[in-house]
Amino acid sequence: MKSSSLAAKAFAVFAKDLRSEVRTRYGVGSVALFAVTSLVVASFAVSPYALESDAQSAFLWVVLFFSSMSGLSRSFVKEEETRTSLALKLSAPPLAVFYGKMAFNFTLMAAVELIVVPMFLLFMDVSLKSYGLFVVAIVLGTAYMSAATTIVAAIISKANSKGTLFAVLSFPVTMPGLIMAVRMTNSALAGLGVSSSVSEISGIIAFTVMVTVLSSMLFGFVWND
Repeated sequence: MKSSSLAAKAFAVFAKDLRSEVRTRYGVGSVALFAVTSLVVASFAVSPYALESDAQSAFLWVVLFFSSMSGLSRSFVKEEETRTSLALKLSAPPLAVFYGKMAFNFTLMAAVELIVVPMFLLFMDVSLKSYGLFVVAIVLGTAYMSAATTIVAAIISKANSKGTLFAVLSFPVTMPGLIMAVRMTNSALAGLGVSSSVSEISGIIAFTVMVTVLSSMLFGFVWND
């Protein structure tokens, strides 16, 4: 299949999920609700001044990780619940479905982060000193989580305990990227520049590419099972 045709079909899958999300707002609503609740409770329970930059960066990514667990699995679960998976299999090749779903998961997380990250900076009284590195950490961390969880969401879509199983399987897969994202965020909060996190940036990019390639190779077997 030509790359232009694959890209067009992947975009069609992405656009379908985006239209569905705009109509229902289920995914972004559930993810944002969990994240905002966690931030509000933590801001009242723990004094922001009692947390160092390493604890603040870890807390941010813990919130983002567990928030994503409540919404990213829906990308394939809803296809099974609405009985549209067969139609999707007939209308688009597996690679187009994978990349379209991964792009949607990234967009969903990015939309939630536009709400959660400013609230985190406000409620935790974070004085951001390195905006460039902070943005790089958020974008690369989100890209890695989207790539790592898309294949997991496809695997658990036919299981009974979808939510619990998704979190259990996603945790070891996302751990390497999360560790590097936390380190980059910590450096940003500490006022260090991008040059201080070259190894983390290179590492998370390499992991994202590796996970994406391996997932795309395995996705056909999972999706057509």
